Order: sequence, then structure tokens, then C-alpha cells
Amino acid sequence: MPDQPYQLYEYHVWANDQLFAHLEQLPEDAFHAEVTSVFPSVSQTLGHMYVFEKLYMYVLAEAPNEDIFPKIPGWREETEGKSVAEMRRLFAGVAEQFRDLLRRTPDPDKAMTIEHPRHGRLDTVFSDILRHVVNHGTYHRGNVTAMLRQQGYPGVPTDYLFYLLERQEVQQ
Repeated sequence: MPDQPYQLYEYHVWANDQLFAHLEQLPEDAFHAEVTSVFPSVSQTLGHMYVFEKLYMYVLAEAPNEDIFPKIPGWREETEGKSVAEMRRLFAGVAEQFRDLLRRTPDPDKAMTIEHPRHGRLDTVFSDILRHVVNHGTYHRGNVTAMLRQQGYPGVPTDYLFYLLERQEVQQ
């Protein structure tokens, strides 16, 4: 998957893995602790990320809204009460499903029309929605860092630059 949008998705998976590896080093209660933030806990933030990862995967697969929206409550249930390790496995599973979709969609500039239930119709291309998935993850990983700092724990660097540096080291 050498195309730029697909590489950005690989960055997204890498950044999530970095975050999970960091969370696994912290006490489990840091994952579930109630904080005052965008979401009430790190676990609920990651639950939200998971649900929307699945949602956008279905959007990119061009599933109709009538097929997607009834699945959302079940996806939310999948994340409830999970440990860091269990949540990491959920994310790994959806990443593999997403990669399969990317392998089956070789043209990142494929035209798409999305019907958002509240905001209307959007004529776009596959790669724009994929970039949105990556951006959404970046935003919420930042939320998690802020939540961890509130609890007295450090965050973990997940910047795109660090991903590129690590890839460069592996290729040498």
C-alpha cells in the first residue's frame, strides 16, 4: 500500500499500537478512571474511536446507512468494560478488516457520495474519508494524552514524524 492515504492509515494503526503499548505499562485503573474531559475515561474515548473506525470502514465500503446505523449499539457493547489488552485486540481486528478493504480499493481517488443523516450529502473521494479516519484518531489520541496527564501519567509520542523515523530505521 504505497499510496500516501494508505500509508497514513498505516501510521494511524502504528500510533494506536504505540498508545496501547503505553497503556499496558500503566495501572489498569488509569484506563477506566473518571476524568473531566471530552469523554469520561480513557476507555470510553477508545470505545468511541473503535465505533467510528468501524463506521467509517463501512462508509468506505459503500454500505448504506440502513445497514450501518443498526450495528452501532452492538459495536459500543463490544467495548464496554474491556481491559486495555481486550480493547487492543478489538482495534487489531478492525485494522485487519480495514487493510483488507484498502487492498480491495486500489484507487484512492475513487469518487464517493456520502449521505450524512444530519449534515446532508457529500461528494468526495475515498482518500478524503480515509484521511478523516486518521485525523479523527489523532484528535482522540490527544484527548487520551490529556486524560493521562490529568491522572499524573505521561503520554506517549505518536507524531507522524516518529512513525516515519521508525520506518526509516526498519528499512535501513
